[in-house]
Amino acid sequence: MTANALLRLSAWLILTAWSLAASADETLHFAAEPDAGSPRPLVIHAALDLPQARPLLEAFHRRHPRVDLTYRNLSTLALHERFLETPDAADVVLSSAMPWQYRLANDGHAQPLTSEAARAWPAWARWRHELFAFTFEPIVMVVHRDFTERFGELTSHGDLLEHLIAQPRALAGRVVTYDPVRSGAGYTYAIEESRLSPRYWDLIAALGGVEAQLVGTTGEMLEGLKTGRYLVGYNLLGSYARDEVAGHPDLTLVVPEDYALVTQRLAFIPRQAPHPETARLFLDYLIGEAGQRVIAEQTSLGAVHPALEGPGTARALRARLGDALRPIRLGPGLLATLDDLKREALLARWTREYRRWSLESGAPP
Repeated sequence: MTANALLRLSAWLILTAWSLAASADETLHFAAEPDAGSPRPLVIHAALDLPQARPLLEAFHRRHPRVDLTYRNLSTLALHERFLETPDAADVVLSSAMPWQYRLANDGHAQPLTSEAARAWPAWARWRHELFAFTFEPIVMVVHRDFTERFGELTSHGDLLEHLIAQPRALAGRVVTYDPVRSGAGYTYAIEESRLSPRYWDLIAALGGVEAQLVGTTGEMLEGLKTGRYLVGYNLLGSYARDEVAGHPDLTLVVPEDYALVTQRLAFIPRQAPHPETARLFLDYLIGEAGQRVIAEQTSLGAVHPALEGPGTARALRARLGDALRPIRLGPGLLATLDDLKREALLARWTREYRRWSLESGAPP
């Protein structure tokens, strides 16, 4: 290698390292390697935290060193608003906000991917050939060891309801869940569970009976569980909870055995993507066996690819839990989640049921 080539390579390495270090956990930049040919830009806007995204991006960049990759991580709401303001700013959009992603595709903002990988993708995990579910993430409970030692195992929604009714004072303020008013994820889970479980509203009333704390994110729930402030977390995003629980022996992750919602992150290529060829290259990787293997082996997101088996795959989770898994359906039903009148009605009932019982009036026998 010539001296000039070494200088260019050194500059590239410094630039890449600076981009990663200076990202302030919001942006990653993988510069095109200087000797790999003309750079091919790729801009990804996502609601996927960097620890989960980084392995995927690193593996993709190793396979395609000519790609100059910029990854911006935003909240689901900020991601959606930015897209509507500048629909030509990103090449790929990834988000766990399934209703919002579906509406964008349904409104004509996505362009089709007709590659071999896209045609082979499971029909239940795509809409047309425009919107692709690339993860399989159960919604879980997290239980602190103090709860188990005092009250016994917690394995299902039915168990949780029984404990809340039996121990309202002992559990007062010690249970945490999403606030569906403040959290899009919490609202989505609420509307899905209200359709799924005949005892859902009794459970919400019981949560109110123990004055369960209502928060906006899975991260807030996990922080309180790690410190022992909370004994039970209800409806956490399993992909984020799994890594935290693995590092804290006092915590146990529970995929409820009676039923477990499964959410999926959805990806699409905007119709106005500035670099559509590179976008197709990345989306092919994301739903191809190589990218899905990274998801299975290096993240907690859950791989969908039907050829993959073993830990970290949808197939393994289905083998263990079978019909108890209830993936949120990718289809027109998601649009009901965004209907203002239905949202107001569901939140009004949620609030009413949450206030039905109290420590003062007493929970039902």
